[in-house]
Amino acid sequence: MIEMLTALVVVTQFLRSAFLVGGVILGVVAAADWAVRTRRLNPFGGVARFMRAQVDPRLGGVERQVMRAGGRATATPWWALVVYVVIAALALSVLGMVATLVQEASMATTLGAVGYLVLFIRWTFGFLRLALLVRVLSSWFPALASTRWIRWSYGATDWMLRPLRRLIPTIGVIDITPLVAYFALQLLQTPVESMFTGAMR
Repeated sequence: MIEMLTALVVVTQFLRSAFLVGGVILGVVAAADWAVRTRRLNPFGGVARFMRAQVDPRLGGVERQVMRAGGRATATPWWALVVYVVIAALALSVLGMVATLVQEASMATTLGAVGYLVLFIRWTFGFLRLALLVRVLSSWFPALASTRWIRWSYGATDWMLRPLRRLIPTIGVIDITPLVAYFALQLLQTPVESMFTGAMR
């Protein structure tokens, strides 16, 4: 377990550095592509030709989503950067979650039945928070919501969000119930752990 935790820490540190370097490079490319698209750079120059030949074809999927959502094609490079940041944050969060799970599994083996119960409760709450996060992120891309990779998050969270939606109104077009549910899970986890572990002792 200790070796696995050490390996996860090393991988996380490497990925954090790699994502940072990649983000800086992508930021420079996004700024150059935006400048070409908005004609702040010569549309017939070498940079513009490179962007049209090498960068723009790779942003086709992002551009289609931006246009479908009513955005401008010129904003595509910035949205690509946002997608990169979200993916990087999710990857690092998943690694952090795996490290926490390994650490908690190690703790559970030393505490016996109480440890396994605490582990089960923590993993359940963690799974529900992850499902809420996936659901919120997928709502930015409506085409993803119906895919089997995302649909599970709706099944896992509907039971929480339906009653909250009857109590909490939307703010304009923004539904804040997933955020409320996320923080409610954070607040409930410790009392639930205490209740069940106290009953077992």
